[in-house]
Amino acid sequence: MSNLSFYVHIPYCVKRCGYCDFNTYTPAELREGGTLESVSQGFVDSLIAEVSFAARTQTTTIPTIFFGGGTPSLMPAKELGRVIDLLKQRWEFTADIEITMECNPDTLTLQSLEEYLAVGINRISMGMQSANSNVLKVLDRTHNPENVAKSVENARLAGFENVSLDLIYGTPGETLDQWEQTVSTALSYGVDHLSAYALIIEDGTKLSAKIKRGEVNRPDDDLMAQMYLKVDELAERAGLPWYELSNWGRPAAHNLIYWHNQNWWGLGPGAHSHIDGTRWWNVKHPSKYSEKLTAFESPMQDREVLSESEKLEEKIMLQIRLREGLQLSELTETQKTVLANYPGQVSISGDRAQLTPTGRLIADRIVRALI
Repeated sequence: MSNLSFYVHIPYCVKRCGYCDFNTYTPAELREGGTLESVSQGFVDSLIAEVSFAARTQTTTIPTIFFGGGTPSLMPAKELGRVIDLLKQRWEFTADIEITMECNPDTLTLQSLEEYLAVGINRISMGMQSANSNVLKVLDRTHNPENVAKSVENARLAGFENVSLDLIYGTPGETLDQWEQTVSTALSYGVDHLSAYALIIEDGTKLSAKIKRGEVNRPDDDLMAQMYLKVDELAERAGLPWYELSNWGRPAAHNLIYWHNQNWWGLGPGAHSHIDGTRWWNVKHPSKYSEKLTAFESPMQDREVLSESEKLEEKIMLQIRLREGLQLSELTETQKTVLANYPGQVSISGDRAQLTPTGRLIADRIVRALI
């Protein structure tokens, strides 16, 4: 093994959004009367301690680092910079290393963006979700939609050359016209990359409870299909071609690490890792995570080793999502026959099988038929 990417989980949020099922915590959830400063004190020290476990791998270079969450932009640049500096001391960075930070537009200023760039972060991924305040209210998002435009502008002024926006479609009550306006607004900011994800109603979330009580309706599958085709149409027209099922524009190198099933180490509570067919994940709670590392113990909660057949199935499941598609020579005759049963959804060209726009709508169904 030579390349190893890093995902760094920052588990803090000012407020939990109504649809969110991620491993995130507000300060009050971690400590009564807690502030972000008090609950995050020493957290980066724990991340740095976990790096010592990764140092035992046969890694020579790091191509990507991704700070996800949570809300990484709640952390001071100097704290994230400590992690970057340590990784750079331990390993060589590729010349074109991509270092991404997820952020909430309400947390950004021109000064903070300049500071993030100065410590090595060179790609910003901003959670926009919607341009419509009513849709944001249903999602229980608190950011001001006007701050998205300002934050993109400030990111450019600070010197960021790679800016991405995340959108969500299928929010209860959202219309196709509202969604088209959201996508058009996002594209008008001149971003380099756009992600659009279908809303998934997770059990245990506030939004799930509202649906069960009949306060809002469950998203309509047919409408969500129209919304997907609309973002694909508008992004392609704006010069952002699709490269993965939910992503358009300049490919995010860290995303491709996942879709090509390459090696990455997840630092932080609940973070998942993968090296050469072995997967493991850390304990979820930040306090338990820090306790283990303070005691010089691995924070790993559990692991699994994939069989050869599982590796092949996972490769199919992941690579069919990409524009490059599947390599036919790696499939069985039975699997090739399955693909031939989807003439309008799968395009065959040479040794590649690629999903068409309507094929992307039923990607999961095609995968189930293949494996």
